[in-house]
Amino acid sequence: MKNLIFILPLIIGFTLDFIFGDPYSLPHPIRWIGTLISKIEKITRKIFNKNEIFSGFILCILVILIVFSISNIILFLSYRLNVLFGILIESIMVYYILAAKSLKKESMKVYNSIQNENIEDARKNVSMIVGRDTKKLNKEEIIKATVETVAENTSDGVIAPIFWTILMGTSFGFVYKAINTLDSMVGYKNEKYINYGKVSARLDDIVNFIPSRISAIFMIISAFILKMDWKKSFLIWKRDRFNHSSPNSAQTESVCAGALNIMLAGDAYYFGKLHKKKTIGDNIKQIENEDIKKVNRLMYCSALLFTFFSILIRFAIINFLIQK
Repeated sequence: MKNLIFILPLIIGFTLDFIFGDPYSLPHPIRWIGTLISKIEKITRKIFNKNEIFSGFILCILVILIVFSISNIILFLSYRLNVLFGILIESIMVYYILAAKSLKKESMKVYNSIQNENIEDARKNVSMIVGRDTKKLNKEEIIKATVETVAENTSDGVIAPIFWTILMGTSFGFVYKAINTLDSMVGYKNEKYINYGKVSARLDDIVNFIPSRISAIFMIISAFILKMDWKKSFLIWKRDRFNHSSPNSAQTESVCAGALNIMLAGDAYYFGKLHKKKTIGDNIKQIENEDIKKVNRLMYCSALLFTFFSILIRFAIINFLIQK
């Protein structure tokens, strides 16, 4: 029974995300976290306006404490009321912290716009999932940005939340999402956030360090299963996995580039300023719209494999502890 209590919420939550994705018409806890960050940012900037790094540090502490406390209270009260009710609520919580279906859905909007030769619509759709400037991107650059985002978020949006949920529980899964949201909101290297968002950016690097590397390994295995170029994916990962300002982002992007025999990354504009970036992968073939579908298959296969593997490991550990 103890095994089922721990494992069922993950299985149900993953299944719900696989089928439905983010419910845009319903309230979403991650959006609430975003609102919380915005409100606390205003307060901390006002109180600690002379020290932006310390102000950003206080933001991180407060957001993490609030998210961890509320999620724990919800779980405690739910299981206290009834075990089945607790499983249901925890399953919904797991569902909310996963983003596989929404990532596929948003990336396929770009795919469909490209298929319909509507470049303006494609630029608009890709702007919803990337942080770079998109107004002047051509077709190939739009596709590349989309492929990079799906590859990177295979870790950030899918495998990393599962990893922390399996390792430390659903409450910490929400803490991970809070840290990830902090980075996406204040972790920019522009004048406004270069100091204020420094702690958030570093914290995001820390919590993604192990998951990003696990994601790369499972993506290589998935490339083999899906009959993509898995040997090249391993070689490019080994060579280019640090070709990024982040210690984590190129881990999965390099695997993807190798598996699809394309070149990713390179220079890009952010907030009107050109950022010089190393390339990832070899330009064996020109990137094409179908690569968006291929990277989504890589993402789903990697997520399924990791979830199955994690459940088996956790099941074995709990059985071992019970027998002891």
